[in-house]
Amino acid sequence: MQNKNTFKNLLFITFLILSSTSQAQDKNAKALLDQVTNKIKSYSSIIIDFKYSLSNTKENINQDSKGNVILKGNQYVLNFMGVTKIFDGKKTYTIVPEDEEVTISKVNENDNGAVTPSKMLTFFNSGYKYTLDEQTNIKGRKIQYVKLIPNNSKDQRKEILLGIDSQTKNIYNLIEIGRKGTKTTLTVNSFKTNQPLSKNQFTFVQSKYPNYYINKLD
Repeated sequence: MQNKNTFKNLLFITFLILSSTSQAQDKNAKALLDQVTNKIKSYSSIIIDFKYSLSNTKENINQDSKGNVILKGNQYVLNFMGVTKIFDGKKTYTIVPEDEEVTISKVNENDNGAVTPSKMLTFFNSGYKYTLDEQTNIKGRKIQYVKLIPNNSKDQRKEILLGIDSQTKNIYNLIEIGRKGTKTTLTVNSFKTNQPLSKNQFTFVQSKYPNYYINKLD
């Protein structure tokens, strides 16, 4: 009986240790994510050059693309895969040179389901469970990863790894691992802040696209 009680006590103590460690990791992860959020909010503008990779070994898929985005508040200009998107704070202008078409649509920025570049830098603030993951050294930079697990069981993403530069508290990369084996990685190649921007930086000028079909969506 004594051995049985000792075993129970050992299991209980082990459970407490594991639970306290998990909570400490969550607190540390939360503190780090808060630092990233506060840092992002402190910048008047952000210019990012990035690399986007998609792979699926089962499907033998490997794709690499480059892009850039200019951010100021909730306004942005995104260039990716030959398409330019401009959001002026009220409407989104999607410019597709290959089709010579511009699609104009309204976006409700208060909609939690609306995915925008500005939200991509702070998406982790809700909807996820998070813990600290490994820390790696990449070209002399210490990158601390935070593992994010979506709360929504229907989310097609199994987990997300957010790499954060331990010194600058800026995002270095974001790795999404899908439930069907697809892995996407967005790596920040250049991160510039508080750069002077033209007052018309986020203004769509229709005269620049005289032969384009203008598709207006209400």
